[in-house]
Amino acid sequence: MSKSIKVAVTGAAGQIGYALLFRIAAGEMFGKETDVHLQLLELEAALPALAGVVMELEDCAFPLLKSVVVTSDANVAFKDIDWALLVGSFPRKAGMERSELLKINGRIFSAQGKALDANAKATCRVLVVGNPCNTNAFIAKSQAKRIPAQNFFAMTMLDQNRAVTQIAQKAGCAITDVKKLVIWGNHSATMYPDYLNAEVGGRPLAQVIKDEAWLQKEFLAVIQQRGAAIIKARGLSSAASAANAAIDTVKNLITPTKAGSTAGAGEWFSVAVCSDGSYGIEKDLMFSFPIVSDGTSWKIIGGLNHSAFSQEKIALTHKELLSERDAVKDMLV
Repeated sequence: MSKSIKVAVTGAAGQIGYALLFRIAAGEMFGKETDVHLQLLELEAALPALAGVVMELEDCAFPLLKSVVVTSDANVAFKDIDWALLVGSFPRKAGMERSELLKINGRIFSAQGKALDANAKATCRVLVVGNPCNTNAFIAKSQAKRIPAQNFFAMTMLDQNRAVTQIAQKAGCAITDVKKLVIWGNHSATMYPDYLNAEVGGRPLAQVIKDEAWLQKEFLAVIQQRGAAIIKARGLSSAASAANAAIDTVKNLITPTKAGSTAGAGEWFSVAVCSDGSYGIEKDLMFSFPIVSDGTSWKIIGGLNHSAFSQEKIALTHKELLSERDAVKDMLV
């Protein structure tokens, strides 16, 4: 018997939304036996463009796509939903301070959190993709009191996918040979791809790639600055790869984690969750940890050792997230 799921997508006419919607409708996110009802949110000015996207969805004749709602009202978009994919956010513009960006998005995600609280199912799960995604998720979570904090997530799977590919290229191995390479902290230039706890072909990564200087400098720099490099190269931010990472994240959360699965759908995976104090990270922050799932609930992998280098990098991204929280705390009342 097929299942049915209601999914809200914000910023649905944007580049990431466009790259994401067709793959959801095709069954790539929730499976080939799950009917999908899409509830799409956009700004009033973007509704004509979104109407064109809906026409294309119709023209694909996806068997699993049972209905599409288009609206500029978050209360309508979030009505009785099972999942919210919060893709839309206000982009950082030239000359804009990060604190200003945080406050602008704070107003957006505060309002969306309240709309989720009022309209979504109490069991709804929320993945924030729009940047700065960790703190946007923190804000939305703070306003959606009816939805459990553990149901909020911020996407760092894009960083993991980037890191896995760079390691595979350096090691001359298949993508699927790289395991347990996860992201700690913020989806920003401070996030830390933890190569020291990773494996390549079942061996510790450091035994396969012995160039520590490359790992600590060039590798980290490439991953931390990858988004900026893509903007410089194509004149636009990551879209298809971000949409792909959103799909990977949801699949990881709804599929039991098991050994031998691909880097994109199993073993340890990266997602920012509400901190429970693990590894000394302040409680309630949305912080990326190594996560496993039983398909329904998730848990943080405990007991991992960190070198002095890793501790320094994790402390840096922790500090940044604390400063972001402090920048928006006046809005969380």
